[in-house]
Amino acid sequence: MSLLHFVRELNRVVVLFFTLLYLYQGIYAVVGLIFRRWKDHHTPERMHRFAAVVSARNEEGVIGELLESLKQQNYPAELLDLYVVADNCTDDTAGAARRAGAFVYERFNQSRKGKGYALDYLFRQLKAEGRDQYDAYLIFDADNLVDPNFVAEMNRTFDKGYDAVTCYRNSKNFGDNWISAGYSIWFLREARFLNFPRALLGTNCHVSGTGFLVSAQLIEENGGWPFHLLTEDIQFSVDCAIRGKRIGYCDKAVVYDEQPTTFQQSWDQRLRWSKGFYQVDREYTAPLLRGCFRPGRLGTSCYDMFVTVAPGMLLTLLMILFNGILLAACLTEPAFWAVRIIRETTGFMLSSIVSFYLGLLAYGVLTVLSEWKHIRATPWKKLGYVVTFPVFMFTYIPISIAALVQKVEWKPIYHSAAKKFKEIAP
Repeated sequence: MSLLHFVRELNRVVVLFFTLLYLYQGIYAVVGLIFRRWKDHHTPERMHRFAAVVSARNEEGVIGELLESLKQQNYPAELLDLYVVADNCTDDTAGAARRAGAFVYERFNQSRKGKGYALDYLFRQLKAEGRDQYDAYLIFDADNLVDPNFVAEMNRTFDKGYDAVTCYRNSKNFGDNWISAGYSIWFLREARFLNFPRALLGTNCHVSGTGFLVSAQLIEENGGWPFHLLTEDIQFSVDCAIRGKRIGYCDKAVVYDEQPTTFQQSWDQRLRWSKGFYQVDREYTAPLLRGCFRPGRLGTSCYDMFVTVAPGMLLTLLMILFNGILLAACLTEPAFWAVRIIRETTGFMLSSIVSFYLGLLAYGVLTVLSEWKHIRATPWKKLGYVVTFPVFMFTYIPISIAALVQKVEWKPIYHSAAKKFKEIAP
C-alpha cells in the first residue's frame, strides 16, 4: 500500500468514525426542531419540600438578587428554605445572605476548594443537625436569577419519580459581547437540542452546573456530595448514567446565569472545564463503555455520556497534526510525488476546519432562531453573535491543549451584574 493511499484511507476512516459517533446528535437536532415545547399536563400528587442551596465565594454583590428571586416564587414559602455556604469568603457574602433571609454556613478550607466540597460540607452539616428533612435540593450559583414559576415547575417534573432534574438555562447578559453570547448560545443549544430531545426520547439528561434538582434520597445514598473533580456536574451526570439513576428535564423551569465577558476570565473557567473533562475521562471511560452494552435507557444514557465527555476535539487535532507532519516531510521529496501528498493532506486539514466552522455556525443559527423570543438582546446582536459563535468555540482548541499539560486548580468567577428579574426576562 502506497503512503498516499494509506493517508487517504486513514482520513476517510477518521471522518466516518466521527460521523457515526455523533450521528445521534443530528437526530436530537431534528427532534428539537420538530417539537417546540413539551406540553406537560402532569398534576403532581403533592407539593414537595425543597431546600435551595447556593455555594458562594465573594458574591456579596449578587447573592441578594438571587435570594430575592427565590423568595418571590409562586410556591408556598413554608415548603422552600434557603441555604448559602459562604465558602472561603473574604467579603460580606455571609452577611448579605443572612440579610436576604437565608440560613448561612461559613466554611474555610483552602486545601479543599470548590463547589463540590462546599455542597458536601452543607449536606453533612444538615444531616448532623437533623435539618435534612427535605424531599429534594435545588442547586444554584450565586449569580443566578430564577423565574417565579421555577420551583413549581420543578416540583411537577420531580413528582414523576426522577432522581434529579435539570432546567432551561438562559443568560442575564447575552448581549454584552461575543464571549457572553458564545456561552449563552452554547447553553441554549444544550437545553433545546440536547436535554429536550433526551427527555422526549426517554434517555438521561445531563445537569449543567446550576439550576438543577437532586433528590434527598440520592443525597442519602451517596452519603453527601462525593463529586469533587473540576467538573463536578459532569461527574454527577456520568455517575447517574452508570448507576441507572434518572435525570429528567423541565423546560418551563428557567434560570438566568451571568456569563463571563473577559477572555482571561473565560480562559480560566473553560480551562477548568477542559481539565475536568479529562479527569472524568480518566476515571469513568471504562465503566461508561461497559454500560453502553446494557439494554434500553441504561445503554443509551451511557453512550450519550461517553460521547459527551470523549476528547473528540483532541483526536481531530491529532489527525490534523499528523497530516501537517506529512505535509512538511514531503516538501523535500520529488515534486511529482509531493504534490499528491500535499493535495491530500491540505484537503483534509482545510475540510476539517471548514466543516467544524460550518457545523458550529449551523447550530448557532438553529439555536438563536429557535430560541429568538427567549433571548434578551437586539436583533442585530442576536444575528451578529451567531457569526462569532464558531470563533468562540475555536478558542477551545488552545484551551484543550493547555489543559493537557497545565496544572489547573479551581478559581472563582467573580460576578457584578446585579439585576432584578424584570430587567432580564424576555
